[in-house]
Amino acid sequence: MPTSRPDLARTLLSICLTGVLLLASLWVLSPFLMAITWATMIVVASWPLLLILQRRLGGRRWLAATILIVGLWLALFLPFVLAISTLIHNSDEIITLAGSLKLLAAPQAPAWLAGLPYVGSKAAELWAQGVSMGVQGLTAKAAPYAGDMTKWFATRVGSLGMIMLQIALAIAISAILYMRGEVAAGALQRFARKLGGRRGDEMIILAAGAIRGVALGVGVTALVQALLGGVGLALTGIPFTAVLTALMFMLCIAQIGVVPVLVPAIVWLYWSDQPAWGTFLLIWMLIVVNLDNFLRPWLIRRGANLPLLLILAGVIGGLISFGLLGIFLGPLLLAVSYKLMGSWLQDDETAGGANADK
Repeated sequence: MPTSRPDLARTLLSICLTGVLLLASLWVLSPFLMAITWATMIVVASWPLLLILQRRLGGRRWLAATILIVGLWLALFLPFVLAISTLIHNSDEIITLAGSLKLLAAPQAPAWLAGLPYVGSKAAELWAQGVSMGVQGLTAKAAPYAGDMTKWFATRVGSLGMIMLQIALAIAISAILYMRGEVAAGALQRFARKLGGRRGDEMIILAAGAIRGVALGVGVTALVQALLGGVGLALTGIPFTAVLTALMFMLCIAQIGVVPVLVPAIVWLYWSDQPAWGTFLLIWMLIVVNLDNFLRPWLIRRGANLPLLLILAGVIGGLISFGLLGIFLGPLLLAVSYKLMGSWLQDDETAGGANADK
């Protein structure tokens, strides 16, 4: 009886057509891809909170989703709007302040600086060099490095207007996902099960845990550090606290930290002959900087049982490779690869042990 032979040309044509359709769909969705990804990360990370609110509100999903959406607007979109409005309304003061920097004279180093152990003499020498160079000399010396850092950060993060648009889209998509989350999760689980069977389900659960761990560990830690840094700036009388707090939040999300904002503020206080406030902000900065040494690992462990080094490498590497999208995409890819490798090795060990028993 003749056996039917597969039509190779038809199979190849079907694969090529499917691939073209997938690429074309991604191309059409590319302007919304970052917003969709951010919305997915937000919804996955806050889904337990949504269920808690829904139970407390008598099962009314729409009311629980509305509360979370309002919270997202207040936590994500509003700080950027306030920062921009502050810059616009105080543009004349900013220009005047920038012009007055050229006439600012630096005081001599305090006597206690040279007496600090290990670093005192070097710090006093650097202070003396800064006094001799003046503000204009220091600005000219730091300009190339600041320019390179600004270009790198702008390239990776994008324009401020585009960020605000993506945040607004992400919040709108989050509202839809909050209402239809079970449907989307079920479709994703069926797709993963079709590809990998039982292991596909495990990877979906792992991905959700990795997203939740990064959102808790990176996002919450960044928010706490930025708010505490803003409190320190407000107490010491540094102007444009709202703008600097928003900037610190972005830097903390990018794993750069609050130091690039707080150190110039401390130098400014000492330079303006306010050593008491400068010392206070220095101590405050050390507390804020070291906060993530125990807060971030604790939060990440609550979201996903993954190595901290893996999460941090994913956040930093993802930011460098993919921009803001990579903050969540990087740890997700590393976490799934890490678990797949561990499962593969465990299967080999189990098979080896079974064969040895025989």
